[in-house]
Amino acid sequence: MNPFLLAVKSGFGFLSTIPFGLTMEGLDELVKRIYLFPFVAVVIGIITGAFAYLFNFIFPPVISAVAILIIIYYFTGFNHLDGLADFGDGLTAHGSRDKKINAMKDVSIGIGGAAFCVLGLISLYAVVITLLDKNLIQNINLSTGLMIFSSLVVAEIGAKQSMLTIAVFGKSIHEGLGSMVIDNTTFPKYLIGLIGGGFFCGLMLGVLGIIGFIAAVFSALIILNITNRHFGGVSGDGLGTANEVGRIIALLAIILVVKSGYGGIMIWTLL
Repeated sequence: MNPFLLAVKSGFGFLSTIPFGLTMEGLDELVKRIYLFPFVAVVIGIITGAFAYLFNFIFPPVISAVAILIIIYYFTGFNHLDGLADFGDGLTAHGSRDKKINAMKDVSIGIGGAAFCVLGLISLYAVVITLLDKNLIQNINLSTGLMIFSSLVVAEIGAKQSMLTIAVFGKSIHEGLGSMVIDNTTFPKYLIGLIGGGFFCGLMLGVLGIIGFIAAVFSALIILNITNRHFGGVSGDGLGTANEVGRIIALLAIILVVKSGYGGIMIWTLL
């Protein structure tokens, strides 16, 4: 198979549960083209967004929000959420840096990890159900269905660019899949993802999408600061945390800007 196509195939195998398969050869090709992360995210976001659009017409908002969370994790898996849990265990552990790292690497989940997982899921539910509120979008020229669809695409792109952000500015603390991503994320590759991701976010939601995308990237810088202070560097769990937090922050930023009264120019209105 062509190396580029193998990298794209492996991107879906690595970042989603879509059964494309993943081999070490494919993973090697993917990390050489790490800028593909946000582009793979576009497809994942369109799939989850399409389901969300459909749910919006079938179910009331509360049930739709739950169904959307289920579909997000059905297609993206729980690896990143597991990273958030491990990150929480390490962050809340007492003692030296080595003890914190060991707590993060422990396969058993502790109270800190459980709390981070629950808070993450509650936060995601909160922003999703807010986006399903018809009162939120009264100032913009979008239906609720298109709003949730577009926002989920932006959030998924932002989540994957958040992973690249923490990778390009961080240093690996131990070997593993995470270190392969971190060690191969150079600034030129990061910049390709940043420009491409920003373009697609703008295509989906105009200025709103770009704001959500930028907010996700900045959230990764905050996580990077935290992981450097507590662990002395970045691990795969830090990447997973950046993904989960980036998705939430992107959606939250969109909500806050819309609630501020910004109407914006949406690409949808030009079609």
